[in-house]
Amino acid sequence: MAVNLAIKKLTSITSSSATKLRASIGRPLWRILTFSPADDTISPKKIISASIEKDTLSIAYASRFLSRIKIKGFREYSFEAGRYPQPEGLASSLALAIKDLGAAGADVTLSIPKAWAIIKTAEFPATVKENLSDAVSYELDRLTPFSPENAFYDFKILRESSGKLTILTLAAKFDLVKPYLDALKEKGITVSRVIVNLSGLGTLYRYIDKEKDFIYIELKEDGYEGALFLDGSVTDAFTGSFSTLPIPSLARGGEGLKINTIMTEIDPFVVAVRKHGKTPRIIALLKDKSSTLKELLKLQINLPVRILNETDIKTRFSLPNKEIPCAAIGGALESLWPKANGLNLLKKGYHDIQKTPVAFTVILIILIIVMWILYMIAPLRIEEKRLKEIDRQIMMRKEDVRKAEALKKEMDSLSNEIATINNFKGNRLTALNIFKELTSILPNTTWLTRARITESTVDIEGYASSASMLLPKLETSKYFKKAEFASPTFRDARMNADRFNIKMELEGFKKDKGKVPTNEKE
Repeated sequence: MAVNLAIKKLTSITSSSATKLRASIGRPLWRILTFSPADDTISPKKIISASIEKDTLSIAYASRFLSRIKIKGFREYSFEAGRYPQPEGLASSLALAIKDLGAAGADVTLSIPKAWAIIKTAEFPATVKENLSDAVSYELDRLTPFSPENAFYDFKILRESSGKLTILTLAAKFDLVKPYLDALKEKGITVSRVIVNLSGLGTLYRYIDKEKDFIYIELKEDGYEGALFLDGSVTDAFTGSFSTLPIPSLARGGEGLKINTIMTEIDPFVVAVRKHGKTPRIIALLKDKSSTLKELLKLQINLPVRILNETDIKTRFSLPNKEIPCAAIGGALESLWPKANGLNLLKKGYHDIQKTPVAFTVILIILIIVMWILYMIAPLRIEEKRLKEIDRQIMMRKEDVRKAEALKKEMDSLSNEIATINNFKGNRLTALNIFKELTSILPNTTWLTRARITESTVDIEGYASSASMLLPKLETSKYFKKAEFASPTFRDARMNADRFNIKMELEGFKKDKGKVPTNEKE
């Protein structure tokens, strides 16, 4: 049992370590390998965002370069009180703002009021994930009051669990939005994105405070609206008016009644947030300048409250010290910020399949191959150049080498000849030395008539006053041995001397392989 527990514990630790390793190394490496030069994090982009509100058209011009978003300018245009701008007035104002802000060529985002849109969440079986666009289109008239042909809409998957997909659907009536698009088109302005201003305001707060789960409330003098944001997406919304409250009650302390109304609206959202295991947090944008309302909101709502004021936004974007259009700036952020993950009602639920970018990977592979080839070829090229240089040096010195070889051969020949001579001299006595020795040891009264010198013997003939005296003298020589008469001596009366014929051997003689020429003198 203990062994099994130890094995299970080790397996768990190994699996956890592998998961952490994949998260810390695998994912960043895969992101690098599949990085595209057209990625939203680095590609430059310009956006002009127009937000339709009651009485007002607010416009913001923003740009993105290397992930840095900058608000370059904004404008506000007033219209008839209590009514939304008409399509022609909106188109003229936006054209004027584009010219005034120098935003020609920028993409255009149109932000519509929450009152024009329907926000719904629904569950679909996970089996329809591959054809989710068709499934949502088919079910749209059930989820919203609109048919697919009579609506601008988009959707996204909020979560997937237990074989079900939770889908957020955002839709607006076609006939309500289309006149604005047509009026802008007549002015040469093409809208690339249609969003809901609540979504843009949520993106603005997420961008500033990095919070993903919160309840957004916007309080005006005559009404309110708000939305629930989970994981950065608006999942539900509410809108109301304070005009239904009794006027005497408003006069005697209407701020408290307003807060009570807001608390009633957000109670279901608080429950929904806690159901997901998260802490509810209130984000409020106060367009009602009443200081009492602000304090009551913080005191009566028993939740963390964050007042989104203009100072935060001005500081974040280095904006001038004047009233800023939050909804228009939020719309620009939703179009520029890659993490916004907002919806575009113009897509009607059809999203392009994101292909894994392989351009950067291909470039890296090509660079690695090129470096490997250079690594393999460079030494060969260097050695080849060295060999060519050696061959060139050899060719330059070839004549000198030939002359040196000829001289060497001549030296070898001379050395052989010298060795032969030295060997010849060392192995035998020269005739000159023998005659010199005979001259030195024979008496003056002796003369020779004939001398014969061979390789190993010497024969002499001649006359001497006493021939018997010659043998002892010859025996004493270092050159001769075994001296003896080769024939009997006799007295020549005419010469008055003894005639002799003596033969002897040479002392210390070494036989050569070849014959030594015979030396004979008479």
